[in-house]
Amino acid sequence: MAHLRLVPLDGVVVFPGMPVTLPADVAGDTRVLLIPRRGSGYAKVGVVAEVTERVALGVRGVASFMPRHRGVPGAAHTGPDGVLRVEVDERPDRAPSPSLTRELEREYRAVVEEILELRGDDGRISAFVRSITDPGSLADTAGYSPDLNFEQKLELLEALDVVERLTLALRLQQDRLAELRVRKRIRDEVESGVQKQQREYLLRRQMEAIRKELGENEGSVAEEYRKKIATAAMPEAVQKQAERELARFERMGDSNAEGSLIRTYLDWLLAVPWSKRSEERLDPEHAREVLDADHAGLDDVKRRITEYLAVRKLRAERGLTDDRRSGAILTLIGPPGTGKTSIGESIARATGRKFVRMSLGGVRDEAEIRGHRRTYIGALPGRLVRALRDAGTMNPVIMLDEVDKLGADWRGDPSSALLEVLDPAQNHGFRDHYLDVELDLSQVLFLATANVADTIPGPLLDRMEVIRFDGYTTEEKVAIARDYLWPRQVERNGLHPTDVAIDADVLRFVVTNYTREAGVRQLERELGTVLRKTASRIAADHQPRPVVIDSAAVLEALRRPKFHQEVAARTGVPGVATGLAVTGAGGDVLFVEAASMAGKGGLVLTGQLGDVMKESARIALTYVQSHAAELGIEERSFDGREFHVHVPAGAIPKDGPSAGVTMVAALTSLLTGRPLKTTVGMTGEVTLQGRVLPIGGLKQKVLAAHAAGLTEVILPERNAPDLDDVPSDVRAHMQFHPVKSADEMLALALEPRALAMAA
Repeated sequence: MAHLRLVPLDGVVVFPGMPVTLPADVAGDTRVLLIPRRGSGYAKVGVVAEVTERVALGVRGVASFMPRHRGVPGAAHTGPDGVLRVEVDERPDRAPSPSLTRELEREYRAVVEEILELRGDDGRISAFVRSITDPGSLADTAGYSPDLNFEQKLELLEALDVVERLTLALRLQQDRLAELRVRKRIRDEVESGVQKQQREYLLRRQMEAIRKELGENEGSVAEEYRKKIATAAMPEAVQKQAERELARFERMGDSNAEGSLIRTYLDWLLAVPWSKRSEERLDPEHAREVLDADHAGLDDVKRRITEYLAVRKLRAERGLTDDRRSGAILTLIGPPGTGKTSIGESIARATGRKFVRMSLGGVRDEAEIRGHRRTYIGALPGRLVRALRDAGTMNPVIMLDEVDKLGADWRGDPSSALLEVLDPAQNHGFRDHYLDVELDLSQVLFLATANVADTIPGPLLDRMEVIRFDGYTTEEKVAIARDYLWPRQVERNGLHPTDVAIDADVLRFVVTNYTREAGVRQLERELGTVLRKTASRIAADHQPRPVVIDSAAVLEALRRPKFHQEVAARTGVPGVATGLAVTGAGGDVLFVEAASMAGKGGLVLTGQLGDVMKESARIALTYVQSHAAELGIEERSFDGREFHVHVPAGAIPKDGPSAGVTMVAALTSLLTGRPLKTTVGMTGEVTLQGRVLPIGGLKQKVLAAHAAGLTEVILPERNAPDLDDVPSDVRAHMQFHPVKSADEMLALALEPRALAMAA
């Protein structure tokens, strides 16, 4: 219990977090209880406030207070100084379970947003409300409203339970919203003038009757819409909906505010190409030729597209026209720059369809997919309706780009809305909230792209057929640079093909020394830099043509190489192992370093490691310690020693279930004094018994190992079949060692003892 000075409030209710300045003499006090008067007594609850500033002004002075939390007053007494003080039971808010308040918070924010919209908020208040995450503080914002009376604010202040307070605040704000809606409707009716509407209505009806008698009715707006509806070849249900809306429009007239909304709705309904379809070219051989001309490599993707067209061709030839449940939702998953988005245009060109791209990165509003309901001001159809309008056909190729970056907030979950869109068994009857009619999306060829599959919701991923883009080998990058990137950059930099020349060896020099990516985006930037330097010399007439680009010209333009074969230098000492990982940008090589020092025992982990990698490090240390004798490690090596495991590049977060064997290798190398082979990279998770568990992304990891100059890869035995996915030219230059246990891995990875002692 705190004994605090009582500062009464007349006609004012103060809430926690609401700074206030009052005439009060609070000399010598740092905290007070601010409590409203109620009749001849006081409220049941006040707020404990800190005194932030005192100003000597008049007889009593002025003080500023910062309320912190609620307090329940108890026994009161007057001290020797004549100051009334009370015993205060301080009641800071206790955070309830999010499941109890999540829906209340969402509904409260929505109601406040609509109130502010009706009042004409400039955005600052709504931003302030959105920034509050604590449910108790969110409920207290209702106390700022000038529309609540004194008793309502007291009721809100005295609600100590957060859930009850939020429920009360929501009810009060809903009452305010209902009142504001009524006021707005009355004001609109008064401003528009009922008599003026009646007069215009009568004149309009008379004009229509006169036009009908004169045979001039064909020129009316309604007749124009009627003709468009008749020629749009809509489905029967859609045409009936359009005719119903047109009848409403005719009854209320064009000058009515709602008439304008109906016209917008009819325009959107007519914008959908209900009866238009591209003549699809079902020729798998032609499609393969187009795909080969536009993209190097990507055999899995090209094969799947040609299979899709072959199936459609057979179904069309054999009269199997119902495509429900036979549609394909191809999802291209891989690192940036591997050609996922651009291949969509090639597929559209190969099949003779229109192409529309929808970028979903950062989309958080479900209405972006399903559309807004027509009751909202400024309502629009969803992106799918707009995509069909832009394509002008009902069977385009729609690319859903960056589907792994969809978000969700109080406005809904767009990924849930996509479940119906991407399900071939349901999307023949997709219903947009704005149009409120069924759309047949079964003829659309949907393609989705993503960098990683982990962030795609499971139910959505279940409706997709995943095709992996695992990156390109060095030779594939050289071919892409020669056939696609170099000609494109020559044109973009104002040059002719006869102005410059470059051979494959120089392109390979750029690939190996200046890029270490899975895709080719950075490679194209580097080639652009070389060509800009060349274009500058040609423009100044300082260079005879054609200019031959050699390695010296590359070094002059790009400066020193950005990547070096550093594995041998890094792993030449005991305690350093080379691991293989997969990131959002493709495969990568990670070095795991281990060191020991005098201490009380234990493990120190650094390098921005996630929970899974931290567990792998603890398991690795336990395995090495429990199998010390088998590994040739003296038991006393662990006495009074503390171990430190570090993964460099600490600013980059790292996590994943494939670092266990690398950490075992690093710790074993440290404790035995035997360095690891500089040509070996490894991947796999390890158990406490030393079993090596399978991992994912093997192809990307092998490509990263090959680019880093490694010649041997140790992998889990259960991942051996995945080596079939590795390009043959990479397999020819590397050795692969599938292992079942950690001791097999160590036998392959550690240098022999004789070599270690000699070193």
